[in-house]
Amino acid sequence: MVDNLAKKFDNTSKAEIEIRETPVKWCSVSLSEMVERGKRLEASFFDVEAKQAHDLVKGNKYGCNVLLGDGGIIDTAYYPGRFKRIYCDRGNGVPFYLPSQMTDIYPKADKYISKLTKCDIDELKLKERTLLLTRSGTIGNISLVSKTISGTVFSDDVIRVSFKNDYDLGYAYTYLKSKIGNTILQTNGYGSVITHLEPEHLSETLIPNAPKEIREKIHTLIMQSYDLRDESNVLIDQAQALLVKELNLPPISEIKVDALDESKDVQTFSVKLSKMAGRADASYHVPIVKAIVDILKKNAAEVTTVGDKIISSDVILPGRFKRVYVDEGYGRIFIGGKQLYELDPTNKKYLSLARHGDRITNQLELHENMTLITCSGTIGKVTLVGKHWENWTANQHIIRVVPANNDVAGYISVFLSSDYGYELIKRFTYGSVVDEIDDNHVRQIEIPILKNPDIQKQINDLALQANEKRYQAYLLEQEALKVLDEEVIYAK
Repeated sequence: MVDNLAKKFDNTSKAEIEIRETPVKWCSVSLSEMVERGKRLEASFFDVEAKQAHDLVKGNKYGCNVLLGDGGIIDTAYYPGRFKRIYCDRGNGVPFYLPSQMTDIYPKADKYISKLTKCDIDELKLKERTLLLTRSGTIGNISLVSKTISGTVFSDDVIRVSFKNDYDLGYAYTYLKSKIGNTILQTNGYGSVITHLEPEHLSETLIPNAPKEIREKIHTLIMQSYDLRDESNVLIDQAQALLVKELNLPPISEIKVDALDESKDVQTFSVKLSKMAGRADASYHVPIVKAIVDILKKNAAEVTTVGDKIISSDVILPGRFKRVYVDEGYGRIFIGGKQLYELDPTNKKYLSLARHGDRITNQLELHENMTLITCSGTIGKVTLVGKHWENWTANQHIIRVVPANNDVAGYISVFLSSDYGYELIKRFTYGSVVDEIDDNHVRQIEIPILKNPDIQKQINDLALQANEKRYQAYLLEQEALKVLDEEVIYAK
């Protein structure tokens, strides 16, 4: 019996096998080069792409220097001392952000550390116009401290970098985000199980010594890009505030729920047999959901569902499949749920068009103003597809809500990404090991139609305007990368 069950689960897992059509890359390294590069023996430190990247930077027309050290552009590079974290509830602690949130356009804290934690909170707070680098696990992710996250408390696993000249901030960001610069940065990591990057490794990281005017040009483009991201976040906040005010929604923590005995630490409640809906799991029947729906019904013109044809024309959950990856330029960009909050997702993969053409067209393809919802593992991450993601693809762990029209596209995203929408999504979660929801569940999620159509239109328009600003921010960053390539790295 055990053997048969093992075979059954083994066959299921094969649906997620990842196949690459990329040939094995190899190169030879001389003993003298190994000694010159700090006696490093890791193959990743000497791989083909890394060698090509080093040669390009060394051979650029302006020469090169290291990021940190004599003649370098970095003023300081450090990370706060490690400490034991004491986590607590939202109302009793300081919002605490993890390295995985560093590249999000608008990170939201889902962890809080107690003020009893023995650390210098002020040292953990980010200062505006600082470059951020992840230093543990996934190394080399890049971000800037904009107005949105200035003053927030980030993990000690993030390296903070400041520069001698303001214009080198945007220049270094663009270089380290480029394929060449990021390849060089990542080859400086160490560790066999968990890769690490230390500030002193920046003294081994080469950067082209471009003229001041080019650095300023690139810096200006990046700062404009981040300003647009900040502006988009303000618009999203305005849309959320309008929604909350129109529906008279109190903060989640203040919504009163029915409980059998409020004096008990464990929440207890009763459910009528007629309301079971075939679900015996307590999480489906949590009182907060009923309380939210009751408030919506009281203050909205109507409460319908996401599957209603006035809200969506389709809700798509792709089937599982064996993925065939190809090199950049030979397939469609392919992203996952972890990357939904990023403007230009890191670690993008490329899905073979030859092997997956029909599936891409019918299930995987993304289109502007779709609302995406993660449905496996981490449930309920919501984002609105921007113009720059048009025709990209995403995996089967993301449900696509195709709006009925652009008059509701932004509104859907604003409501489902709110605290209240999250609770209505999360209630459908099932699974003992990996949390899941499916497209049928998403169709059943309640969504209000506002009494004032002008307010609903205003919320929708704010969301679409925010999406447009993010698209323009993406274009500016791509322009900075183009300038770096054409006027510095590959300049003749």
